Amino acid sequence: MTIDAIEAAADRLKGRARRTPLLSSPFLDEIAGRRVLVKAECLQHTGSFKFRGGWSALSALPEAARAKGVIAYSSGNHAQGVARAAQTLGVPAVILMPSDAPSSKIDNTRAMGAEVVHYDRATGDRDAIGAALAAERGLTPVMPFDDPNVIAGQGTCGLEIAEQAAEAGIGGADVLIPCGGGGLTAGTALALEARAPRLRVRPVEPEGFDDTARSLASGRIERNEKTAGSVCDAILTPSPGKLTFPTIARLCGPGLVVSENDALRAMAAAFARLKIVVEPGGAVALAAALYHPAQFEGDAVIVIASGGNVEPALFAETLGRYGDGA
Repeated sequence: MTIDAIEAAADRLKGRARRTPLLSSPFLDEIAGRRVLVKAECLQHTGSFKFRGGWSALSALPEAARAKGVIAYSSGNHAQGVARAAQTLGVPAVILMPSDAPSSKIDNTRAMGAEVVHYDRATGDRDAIGAALAAERGLTPVMPFDDPNVIAGQGTCGLEIAEQAAEAGIGGADVLIPCGGGGLTAGTALALEARAPRLRVRPVEPEGFDDTARSLASGRIERNEKTAGSVCDAILTPSPGKLTFPTIARLCGPGLVVSENDALRAMAAAFARLKIVVEPGGAVALAAALYHPAQFEGDAVIVIASGGNVEPALFAETLGRYGDGA
C-alpha cells in the first residue's frame, strides 16, 4: 500500500464522500486538559467512515466483476458503506452479517438494496461461509479491512486530517482511532506518514477486545478469546488484519484500551458538547482522550469519531445515565 493508492482512492471519492469537519469544544478541552479536535466521520454517508472504503473498492472493480456482484462481511457499518456504494453503482451486493448486529444496521443495509445473510458471530466461521457464497455465486469479496482498495479508501480520512490539522495550527499530536481490524488505522497512518509525519496514530479498543494493543506489545498478531459481548459492536474483530497489522506495527504508537463505561460517557459528551451522535465503538477514541489524559503528551490530540449508527434506545439510555459525560 502506498500514498499513490490513497490519492487514487481520493480521486475516485471526489464528489462522493463528504469532507467531514474537525470539531472542537472548550468543555471537552477542559476535561482532557488539552485541545481535543474530533474528526466527525459519524457525519459521513451511511453514518461512518466505511463508505470511503466501500466506494473505493467497488469503483476500482472491472465492469465484469461489478456485473456479477460483491459480497461483504460486516456487523453493520461496512455493510452499509458497501450497500450504499453498490446501490449507486448498480452492483448486486450480498452482506454477511452477525445475527446479533443492531437491528437498525440490518434494516438500513436491506433498505439500500443489499441481500443480508446472517451467521452466529460466536459459533459460525464467517470466512468459510463467505467463501462458499462467493464461489457459488461468482461474487467478488470486499473485505472490511484486509483489502488494499478498502485500506486506500479509509486512508483518505488521513489526507483530510493532515490538511485540517495544518489549518488548525497543529504540527505534532497523537491521532486516536477506534480500531477493529485496522483498515482505518493503517490507511490513516500511511496517509499521515506521507503528508503529516509529526502526527502519530494510536489505535484505541474496548476492554476485553484489545487484540491490536496486545499485538503491538508482543510484535505478533494476537487473538481475542471472544468475538462478541461488548456494546462496542462496530469494532469487535478476532485479531488485526494480515494486511493491516504490518503497517500498524511500523507506524503506530502503543495501543490504548478503554472501558465500555468510558465509551458511553464519551458518547454523551459528544452529543452534549459537539451535537453529534456517536456509537459506542466510534466513541472509544474520544473516551481515551477525555478520560485517560496521562497517556498523551503535548497540548493537542486529534480524535476520529468513526461512526454514529447507534440504536435509539441505547442512545437515549446513555444520555439519561451519563448527562454531559463530564
